[in-house]
Amino acid sequence: MRQNGTLKFFNHDRGFGFITPKDGGKDVFVHITAFERAALAVPTEGASLTFETEDDKRGRGKQATQIELV
Repeated sequence: MRQNGTLKFFNHDRGFGFITPKDGGKDVFVHITAFERAALAVPTEGASLTFETEDDKRGRGKQATQIELV
């Protein structure tokens, strides 16, 4: 299910950040590879995005995938 959110934080040195869902749910982890797969440069903090979530392969919860800028 597609969600709307805002890029809350992104650490370029470490290659990850968090998206705050618009519905007010728990922040979602986002890795730089999600932006690379979408052929996007990492936007500035506060940018509006749409995304889907999938289970993290290491079992640490949900992570963002299929990111698009709004």
